[in-house]
Amino acid sequence: MISVKVPASSANLGAGFDCMGVALKLYNIIEVEEIEKGLEITSIPDDPSIAKDENNLVFKAMKTVFDEVGWYPKGLRINLINEIPLTRGLGSSAACISGGIYAANLLCGGKLSEEEMIFLAAKMEGHPDNSTPAMIGGLVFAVLEENKVNYIKFVVPNRLKFAVFIPDFQLSTEYARNILPKYIEFKDAVFNVGRAALFASAITTGNYDLLPAATQDRLHQPYRKNLIPDFDKIVNLSLEFGAKGAFLSGAGPSIIALIDENYDSFEQNVKLALSSLELKSKWDLMILEADNSGATVFSVQSSSSFKR
Repeated sequence: MISVKVPASSANLGAGFDCMGVALKLYNIIEVEEIEKGLEITSIPDDPSIAKDENNLVFKAMKTVFDEVGWYPKGLRINLINEIPLTRGLGSSAACISGGIYAANLLCGGKLSEEEMIFLAAKMEGHPDNSTPAMIGGLVFAVLEENKVNYIKFVVPNRLKFAVFIPDFQLSTEYARNILPKYIEFKDAVFNVGRAALFASAITTGNYDLLPAATQDRLHQPYRKNLIPDFDKIVNLSLEFGAKGAFLSGAGPSIIALIDENYDSFEQNVKLALSSLELKSKWDLMILEADNSGATVFSVQSSSSFKR
C-alpha cells in the first residue's frame, strides 16, 4: 500500500492568470496498491460525482505514468480520502492529477524524475498554476512550455495566512473559463503585467502593504465575479478588517484574503459580519497556512511492484 498526501492549491492569486499558485494546508490522501486483477476505487466521503471506473481522474493520471514508462500493474485498488472540496477553486482536480502521478511513479519503482512528474501533471491539467504547487509546495511562479515547466518556488513564511471563503455552491472550472473573452484590450494586458510583477516582488520581499494593489486583475475576475453574487461584499469585508488583498481562488467560487497579523480578531470579526450581512449564499471561513512541502509519501508498505 502506498499513501500520498496532496495539498490543496489556489491559482492566479489575482493578476497571475495561469502562471501563479500556492499550496495550502488542506489535503487529499490517495491510497493505492497493486492487486491481482481489475480496478477497485472507493472514496471517503462516498461522493457519487467521483467516478469509480477508468474515468476516475486519479486513475487517468496514474495511467499517464504507466504509459510513459511502459510498466503496468496487474490490477489496482485506489482509495481516496478527500478534504479538498470539489469544484470550489481550491485545486481538487490538480490534487488528483499530481497525487495520482506521484503515487503511480512510486508504484512502478520511481522511474520518473520530479521534473518529469511536474511536466506530466501540468500537461494533463493544461497549465501549471495548480499542479506544480500541489506537487512541490510553496508559492510557485510557473510557465508550461512544449516539453518542460519553467518554475520558481518561493517558501511562504508562516506570518502570511490565507483566509479562505468557501461558498455552499459549486462552479465548474470549464464553465468559468468559457465565459472569458477571446481577446483583451492592450491596456488591460499592461495592467495585469504590472500587477503580477508587483505581486511577485511584494511577496518575495515581504512588502505586504503592496498586496492590495498587486492582487487586482482585469483578465478574469471582472467576468467571473458575475457568477458569484457576493464577490464584492466578501472582498470589501476582508479589506475592511485588515486583509492585505483579496481575490478569486482559481476559477472560483472560493475567495481568498491574505492576512499577516491579528489572525484571531480577523476571523472573529469576519464571521460575525458574515452572519449579519445579507448574502445570497452561505460562506464558510477557514484560516490556512501555505504548505511548503507539496505531495508527500504518507506510508509505503511492501508491494509486488518493487519485486519485479
